[in-house]
Amino acid sequence: MSTVSEPIAGGRMTALPVRYALRELRGGLRGFYVFIACIALGVLAIAGVGSVAASLNDGLVREGRTLLGGDVAFSLFQREAKPEEIEFLRSRGQVSLAATLRAMVRSSDAKLALVELKAVDGAYPLLGKAELQPDLPLADILAERDGAFGAAADPALLARLDLKVGDTVTIDTIRFQIRSTLQSEPDKLSGGIGLGPRFLISEAGLRATPLLQPGSLVRWTYRVRLPDNATDDHAAASFIADTRLTLPSAGWEIRSRSNASPQLERTIGRFTQFLTLVGLAALLVGGVGVANAVKSHVDRRTEVIAAFKALGATSRDVFGIYLVQVMVLATIGSIIGLCAGAALPFAIVGLFGKILPLPVVAAVHPDELALSFVYGLLTALAFGLWPLGRVRDVPVAALFREAVIAEWHRPRWSYLVLIAGTVALLIAVVIGLSYDKRIAAVFVVAAALVFVLLRGIAALVMAIARALPRSRFPMLRLAVSNIYRPGALTPSVVLSLGLGLAVLVTITQIDGNLRRQFLAQLPEQAPSFFFIDVPSGEADRFRDFLKNLAPQSAVDDVPMLRGRIVSARGVRAEDLKATTDTEWVLQSDRGLTYTGEIPKGSKIVEGNWWGENYSGPPLVSIEKRIADGLGLKLGDDIVVNVLGRDIAARIGNMRTIDWQGLGINFVLVFSPNAFRGAPHTHVATLSEPRSDAAEDARIIRKVADAFPMVTSVRVREVMETVGSVVSNLALAIRGASAVTLISAILVLGGALAAGHRHRVYDAVILKTLGATRLRLLGAYALEYLMIGFATAAFGVIAGSVAAWLIVTRLMTLSFAWQGASAALVVVAALIVTVGLGLAGTLLALNQKPATVLRNL
Repeated sequence: MSTVSEPIAGGRMTALPVRYALRELRGGLRGFYVFIACIALGVLAIAGVGSVAASLNDGLVREGRTLLGGDVAFSLFQREAKPEEIEFLRSRGQVSLAATLRAMVRSSDAKLALVELKAVDGAYPLLGKAELQPDLPLADILAERDGAFGAAADPALLARLDLKVGDTVTIDTIRFQIRSTLQSEPDKLSGGIGLGPRFLISEAGLRATPLLQPGSLVRWTYRVRLPDNATDDHAAASFIADTRLTLPSAGWEIRSRSNASPQLERTIGRFTQFLTLVGLAALLVGGVGVANAVKSHVDRRTEVIAAFKALGATSRDVFGIYLVQVMVLATIGSIIGLCAGAALPFAIVGLFGKILPLPVVAAVHPDELALSFVYGLLTALAFGLWPLGRVRDVPVAALFREAVIAEWHRPRWSYLVLIAGTVALLIAVVIGLSYDKRIAAVFVVAAALVFVLLRGIAALVMAIARALPRSRFPMLRLAVSNIYRPGALTPSVVLSLGLGLAVLVTITQIDGNLRRQFLAQLPEQAPSFFFIDVPSGEADRFRDFLKNLAPQSAVDDVPMLRGRIVSARGVRAEDLKATTDTEWVLQSDRGLTYTGEIPKGSKIVEGNWWGENYSGPPLVSIEKRIADGLGLKLGDDIVVNVLGRDIAARIGNMRTIDWQGLGINFVLVFSPNAFRGAPHTHVATLSEPRSDAAEDARIIRKVADAFPMVTSVRVREVMETVGSVVSNLALAIRGASAVTLISAILVLGGALAAGHRHRVYDAVILKTLGATRLRLLGAYALEYLMIGFATAAFGVIAGSVAAWLIVTRLMTLSFAWQGASAALVVVAALIVTVGLGLAGTLLALNQKPATVLRNL
């Protein structure tokens, strides 16, 4: 009782609980290491993710002009800007042109490769510098000399075609000499992910090729650098407004330096949201550890609490003392997590800054750290109040008895209200500050449901154990009775282990399905090739050529244009309130087509198809999910800008689309009369029943010989490119999710440690009554095995359902249950549970009976 050194007559003074709480903590943090570690891990995950994302966003803003290549960029698809449009841009600042498209290059030994072709004028780059090796003036590298245009190529292209600097390749019959390797481009991030290596040439070199056909899929980008005295965001916004007023029908896609790469910013935002939810999951799992630690601490301090009350302390005083201790420990854990999270951007820049393709600006972000700190404190408070509230109104005599007999005490209603308020505040912060509030709300509901289910699973396991007939085998009888006895570890073990396993199964199932989609076998009906930029006048001849080239293959082709949605149901595109998963359709130009037949892979779900002979006002068919996300219904008007003209059409029907077949399909499909006379190209597919590398190479070579303007895209190579990106994302997800798994293991260890004192008493009594060490070990192993198996079964079911919802609803992919990974999780869970449980049991068995019995 040395802790109590003075009467608590003035216990209602605000400073007194703080003074006594700190005095008790002088003895060290024994029993709270799991508490601190759980809070620190969760805060680290949230603070680290938030700090890295903020550093990356700062880099995008700071380097916005360089990433964009100017102050404002104007992009057009399938057509160049008109002279009067270019003249207007030049009247406001310096202009640079860049044209991007896909093309096929051929080496001297007839090897072919798909490249991302980029043609630039003499003013490129307006900002920044292209890194070249050897480092020569770009104008000299791209100039025409000795009958060949110059080029700078991605080193990956040289490796793929076994080339070196100085070698020559051809596009159709036009020769290009590779005079340098292109190490990096200042504006690369604004262009998105490419399907092939970069091949940089001059504008004159592009115009010499046959690639620029009417309707060719070329993106023409005009970057404008404003005068030095007008380079702020206000000047850029004013320039954009003047452009829209002066050239209202140009059909530009306009970007300023503040949104140089919208797709990248959206990707960063969504990935940050996911990783933040992973961090919150780690905090929620850690919250169970907080509850276990607080309960264990209160259990150890019952005599001290009784002494406090005997000396005049009120129940509110006792509650205040231990609440202060919980918040002090939560603050310690949060500060540890904050320090590690704040250091993460600096560590990334220091270790990977030179090879990282993203402009991360390492800095300390107080707002992100403050949010993480709030998460840590709210989590500790929400989970710590329940065990503290249970002690609040327990009499002194009952506290002494609880050292031997554990009884369930529900906190008073005032504390239940306080707990509910804290949980509500935590939920409000999680949802209110999330990038995607819908996903955050789903996460909160799922977490609450999992908590309720786990408590139900624990109660069910205990009820089943209680109802089982008494076994004749003492070892099994002891194991079963331990599951439901007063003070059993079953609720704590099920809750801590179940949360971690549910998250782990969810991650492994998602990872396995992503790998199946992008790295494993392609869908059976997937085409082997896409052929783009097929001239409309050559479409029939090209189709016949493919059928003769591969008689056993299926050939399909459709007309293709590019257009941007200008307005819908009379509302401008920028004012439409699109959902987060459909807003992408408004961000840029989209592929369009027209046809009299229902496209393959589409199913009409609303309205009627117009038929082949339709000749009325233009109609459009839209994908159902996109229509719902934009708030559109049958009969609404959609206006798209195609080749500088606004085309209005009425929604005649809605379709669902099977995107996974990888066939030709479009969000918007128009009636044939909508684009009559508009220049365009066709896109074609070829599906081979038996495809191999040699046959694919032969087809690519023959197509390039007969139709040099057509670009061949091998689907398997595209899937491998996408698969590599998915693999990197999956690796990052698994790494972040490891935080949750570590928290679960810590919490499980803490739950077992919390019952260690009772386990010591049990072991000593049983040994005194004649139980052998081997029999006790066997009984405890059976107990942990049964609890672990029941929990693992729940984790597999809950995690699989969560993964199914995420893959099918959010990612709109097919789902296949990954049985091998689920089985591995079950085995790992059993090993961890039994291993940690027996480790604590061995410590209990090593206690000497006399010492323990003397202190009972």
